[in-house]
Amino acid sequence: MNNKLQQFLMDAFKPYGDFPARKDVEQELLANLTERYNDLKREGKSDDEAYQMTTDSFGDVSELMAEVQHAPQKRAEQEPSLPKTLKEAFKLAKQSHSKFSSTELKQSDLSGTNLAEADFSFTSLAGSNFDGSELAGARFRASELRGASFKGANLTSASFAGSDMQDASFDNANLTNTHFRASTLKGVSFKDAVLDGANFSHSDLRDVAFDNLTLNGASFDGTSLKNTSFKNAVLNDVSFHHSDARHTVFDGATMDKLTYALLKGAKANLDNVTVQ
Repeated sequence: MNNKLQQFLMDAFKPYGDFPARKDVEQELLANLTERYNDLKREGKSDDEAYQMTTDSFGDVSELMAEVQHAPQKRAEQEPSLPKTLKEAFKLAKQSHSKFSSTELKQSDLSGTNLAEADFSFTSLAGSNFDGSELAGARFRASELRGASFKGANLTSASFAGSDMQDASFDNANLTNTHFRASTLKGVSFKDAVLDGANFSHSDLRDVAFDNLTLNGASFDGTSLKNTSFKNAVLNDVSFHHSDARHTVFDGATMDKLTYALLKGAKANLDNVTVQ
């Protein structure tokens, strides 16, 4: 069945070509789907029933990947709009709507810069520093961002769909209405971040902590939440459709009645929560 689920994901990603984070994202999504399939089997579902319910929980693939455009073709080496050196990247960083697509910018220091609406899609940015930067509306679709830092950055309405962000830091960042759909987020830090309206659907959030945060209108639909922690968090109108929350930590959390009902239906342990 693992091969069948793997083929399902390969078919889902096929229209979008290759991009830096594709391999890691596919692996994490496969682990997520396999875990859900095995849970359904333990509940007594047949192979076909478990497979169908698992793939249905993945949602509309075209909608899920709407933010991840086709991988762009290689551009001519003399293309002036792409930075060839870090010096050129700094120059472009001062401009709004800068285009960095399909660029190699690992370990770059772009902290404290105005990069609102900049396009970093399909870009290698592992270990890069965006601390304190203005990144409202920026696009990091299908990018490699392992170990990148966005501390104190404004990422309102930014998109990280289909990206690999393992061990990245978003401490004190403004992530209002930011999209993380179908992304790898293991080891990411969200300490003191603003996450109102953030969309984490179909992402890997195993072992990630949202402790002490206030989450208004956030979406965790179809996510992997094993050992994810919401200790002492405040959850208002938060969605957990098609997510397995049985091993998620909610100790000390406060939530509205609808969120409580959704989590109860997902068999979450809610013994030590407050319902408003």
